[in-house]
Parts: sequence; C-alpha cells; structure tokens
Amino acid sequence: MTFIKIIPEDQAEGLAHEQYQSALKGQGYIPNYVKAFSLHPEVYDAWAKLIGAIRSRMRLRRYELVTFAAAMALGCRY
Repeated sequence: MTFIKIIPEDQAEGLAHEQYQSALKGQGYIPNYVKAFSLHPEVYDAWAKLIGAIRSRMRLRRYELVTFAAAMALGCRY
C-alpha cells in the first residue's frame, strides 16, 4: 500500500485550507485526491482547470466512460 504525505485538515493553511473547505462544502467530505495535492495546492488548481477544460468538450456520459476505460486499462480499483 502506498502512503502519501498530506497536510491534515486541522493543519491546512492558505490555498490548501480553501480547497479542503470547498470539498467539504461541495461533497460533505475531503476526498483522498484533494488531500494528495495538499502539499502543492497550486498543482491541484491546475489539474482542476485541465479536467474542466476536458469536460467542457464532452458530454458527461462520454467523459465518465473514458475515465472508466482509462482506470480499467491502468488497473486502478479506486
């Protein structure tokens, strides 16, 4: 099992804290992928913009199918 160093919710400051709060507000919890970016929250912002640009060009169903196919090809069970 892989362990990634993260900033705990109670220690988050600045942009990482804002991202944690946004996740809590929008999803009711902080997903692991948000925590994984906590040491470099500016990278999370760039990633979110990239995903947004990709999604804006596809219907939701297609995006989900492509995401699922990529996860299967990579052997991702998450």
